[in-house]
Amino acid sequence: MTQTTEAVDNGIKENDTIIKIAGMHKWYGDFHVLQDVNLDVARGERIVICGPSGSGKSTLIRCINRLEEHQRGKIIVDGTELTNDLKNIEKIRTEVGMVFQHFNLFPHLTILENLTLGPIWVRKTPKREAEETAMAFLEKVHIAEQAQKYPGQLSGGQQQRVAIARSLCMKPNVLLFDEPTSALDPEMVKEVLDVMISLAREGMTMLVVTHEMGFAKSVAHRVLFMDYGRIVEENTPEEFFENPQHDRTKLFLSQILH
Repeated sequence: MTQTTEAVDNGIKENDTIIKIAGMHKWYGDFHVLQDVNLDVARGERIVICGPSGSGKSTLIRCINRLEEHQRGKIIVDGTELTNDLKNIEKIRTEVGMVFQHFNLFPHLTILENLTLGPIWVRKTPKREAEETAMAFLEKVHIAEQAQKYPGQLSGGQQQRVAIARSLCMKPNVLLFDEPTSALDPEMVKEVLDVMISLAREGMTMLVVTHEMGFAKSVAHRVLFMDYGRIVEENTPEEFFENPQHDRTKLFLSQILH
């Protein structure tokens, strides 16, 4: 288990909800993957979502930017409700960045081209401005010297840092992380977590699906535990780890904390 060292200050903005999920359900055919999910996320809040495989964690955050479609209930992001309206979907996707487990970089494009593609085509940013922004974010994730290389020439940890920089280039209000370290070799995990901790210090709103409990303890405002498509328990990291309330949470923690 990777440990992070110092806690991050509370940058949460009270009474300023940026994501509201109310009575949300999702099915895959007959499989009820998300059941009556309710969640308010404040601007600047950092939430870690954990739980066993198949509990609906990744599906939940993928619904927030419509990579998955919910069938019942409401998802509202920064005042815009996610419906079948394509304009609403496009608006939300420009405000909500996503970092995937397997990087999802274009292998035939250089690192710099991967980062500038979205700003140029979606935000209509001039190429020179997009490249300057991209280089600034590559500096931020300590990988600027790799700008002209291709993804296949980089390590997994480097590729994931590129993926984070790519999301930042769209200047999102929210970042979603779907198990960002689970595909990495253990020695590469810390370099990615360090970048995420840096973003947390700057007040980025973050929802992170992860089993990195050291990260959860030092960075999260809240930890959510999901099982069978429901949010079973949520609390501050201190209470979640030291005083779990639900038997299912206690069992899960006993299995992953050593």
